Amino acid sequence: MKKLFFFLLFLVELIPCYAQLYSVTGKINSAADLKGLSFANLRVLNTGIGTASNLDGVYELKLKAEKYKLVASYIGYESDTLQVELSQNIQLNFNLEPIALKIDEITVVPGTNPALAIIQQAIRAKQERNSRLNDYEFTAFTKGIIKTVDDISTNDNSVGIDIGGADTAKLKITGLFENESKGYFKKPDSYKEEIIARKQSANFPSSVNTLTGGRLIQDFYSDDIRFFDRDLLSPVADNAPDYYFFLLQDSLAYGDGKVYKIYFEPDDRSDPGFYGTIFITGDSYNLVKLDININDAANPGGVFTKVNVFQQFVPFHDGIYMPIDYRLFVEGNPLGLFKFGFEFNSILYNYSINSKISEDFFDMSVLTVMPDADKKDTTYWSSIQSIPNTMEETDAYYRIDSLESLPVTFWDRFSFLSERIPVTDNFSITGTMGLYHFNRIEGNGLDFGFYFRRLLDRRLRASLELSNGFADKRFKWDFETRYHLGTYRTHSVSVNAYRRLDVLFNESDEYNTLLPTLTSLFGKYDFKDYYYTDGFDIDLDSEVLPILRLNAGYAYRNYESAVTNSDFSFFNRKKEYDINPAVFETSVNALKAGFLIDFRKYIEDGYYRRRTSLGNSYILFSGDVFMSRKGLFGGQDGIDFDIYRLDVWSKINSVWSTDINVSLKSIWSNDALPYQLMYALPGNIQSLGQDFTFRTVDFADVYGDRVVTLGVKYNFKDALLDKLNVPVLEDLQLLLSVHLNAAWTSVSDKTVQLNSGIIPDDFTEYKRPMVELGFSLGQMLMPIQLEFTWRLNYREENTFVFGINSGVF
Repeated sequence: MKKLFFFLLFLVELIPCYAQLYSVTGKINSAADLKGLSFANLRVLNTGIGTASNLDGVYELKLKAEKYKLVASYIGYESDTLQVELSQNIQLNFNLEPIALKIDEITVVPGTNPALAIIQQAIRAKQERNSRLNDYEFTAFTKGIIKTVDDISTNDNSVGIDIGGADTAKLKITGLFENESKGYFKKPDSYKEEIIARKQSANFPSSVNTLTGGRLIQDFYSDDIRFFDRDLLSPVADNAPDYYFFLLQDSLAYGDGKVYKIYFEPDDRSDPGFYGTIFITGDSYNLVKLDININDAANPGGVFTKVNVFQQFVPFHDGIYMPIDYRLFVEGNPLGLFKFGFEFNSILYNYSINSKISEDFFDMSVLTVMPDADKKDTTYWSSIQSIPNTMEETDAYYRIDSLESLPVTFWDRFSFLSERIPVTDNFSITGTMGLYHFNRIEGNGLDFGFYFRRLLDRRLRASLELSNGFADKRFKWDFETRYHLGTYRTHSVSVNAYRRLDVLFNESDEYNTLLPTLTSLFGKYDFKDYYYTDGFDIDLDSEVLPILRLNAGYAYRNYESAVTNSDFSFFNRKKEYDINPAVFETSVNALKAGFLIDFRKYIEDGYYRRRTSLGNSYILFSGDVFMSRKGLFGGQDGIDFDIYRLDVWSKINSVWSTDINVSLKSIWSNDALPYQLMYALPGNIQSLGQDFTFRTVDFADVYGDRVVTLGVKYNFKDALLDKLNVPVLEDLQLLLSVHLNAAWTSVSDKTVQLNSGIIPDDFTEYKRPMVELGFSLGQMLMPIQLEFTWRLNYREENTFVFGINSGVF
């Protein structure tokens, strides 16, 4: 009996506390026609609890068994207060009476704008509010909805778009995401969020659900508003009166008082910003609601046909107004080719304001998915505050789950244009686009690979790639595996064993294998040089501090020269391929070590830590050393040398939402280096270019054992042309960037002597820095940019280069 008692007690302890919450559900209607009021406010008096209704006016509250006064409010309607005493789930409807107010008689002084006076009062109220708000925490429930013309399914390679005829096609819900989160803020800019529970429709992975977290919730009481990587001005920002035009439209009832309805838009319609209506209280001049859109100038490339933001604010502790919801509605139809839409609906409640959150609570993580977030059952979801599903959303869940339950075959996952074909969720093989390659060493080459990922609780991944060249008659293989350790996989052990054909100076190679295949087959031009490598690498990697990652390892490699074996091409058959240069043939036994200092915040998505800048400026430092020793671990072959590298990368936000990207690289060795281990400037081929490459330098043409490079790119985006107000150009949303590159290179006498007969006598060195300067023009929806670059010194050749920058190759 005693054992039974303790067993029953144990079961009672397992019953979660949320079982004691009761549900209050219902609808907030207009009494005039009994139609639901979309996004109406519902507050629990004298608490930090509240919610807002959905699009149909339906709401849901979860409360403990007590007496409450519930207040439903909606602008233009009298508020309604009902008292309830909860001991069970109840249904409670509110019918709000519409009421109209006339605008007070306003004395208009010539040259003044009455709306501007209200806005200036609202800005002062915002400043007062922000001065009293030191920290806060809240709970949020967020629902994300994806809309497309066709269904999106993991059972095939469809992307949910309908090409052609989509202008008249109707969008439908094809994906849903929901989560419950906790948010924390402390002055001046400390922010953290925890996702407590998340679920999504069966056609999307849980990792996508982090997109619906509070990081998307913008607070328009803040001056820091950002859309599509662009800073936009809030209508109550300190300098809003100098940027926006305001028009007083109406005075409406709200609770026991009134609100001013004010329309606004940018003074200059070519300036990026918002337009729409805001509502300011008539007594305290607080912002209580906004219903706004971004204008065409803020619409990147005209991708979106609609970007609407809806947000409401209510007073909580000490009369401080806080957002109670956030709604984002987006629709797009790029170039008229396909339609899409997405919505984010968030309700914010359970506020705790000025509770003196410790600064130690905030760390490098801005978003953490709690370990059991994906394990919440239906009992939990039915017990929390949420946004009731509309009929369309309920039907979409059922339709999507039905589609995902259908049997999946290999051909359902097959796509002719893919590089990899998924066989299962964890296993894929080489796709049709990755089966073939061509170069002048191997001639026609066939490739096939096996790829495993997310094995053993997403800790293990492995791959085996096989390749055979018909001209060099060599079979190559490359095996790699990595095992992650730690709660967020912040440590790893990896092994890589191989016998392969490598690209000479491959660290500077910014191009994939498709481009040399095409240039060889159609132009008889193989711009890459090659050599053979076989050996293995063992590496250890660990995040020892939130900002510091260290790695160490061992490498054994054999290097062998490759020769041109094929003369094949579809065209230019009389033309000959270049002779492939020899390399210094040797073996290497080397120890490796390196570091990465990364000050960016990170997201903990439940499995991994992922760095994010969240639009902020940042800087990264990395470095490594490669130490080759002839007698290491008993090896007798090879030579002794050390290679040191130090890289700095930074992104700096500038005016008008522009930014500057800086890349500084340095490679240094005082020893004689094998030819293939020197560093080459990342150059380009003919009229093609890539970011942070030297446009006036040919591919792998300039190299050294001591090299310093500097790359600077200033992304003006479309801001500069907008500010210049150039007719026609300002409406094209052209993207402008300016790039500057500088390089210093040197080849030591020791390296020249070691590689006698390999390094040409007329190799190029930049004993004083070579500098080039240029600019590029592109358009948001186009995958290419036109580049114009001038060399400022060493002008013997390539003084000016026109090129096309594309990420395709």
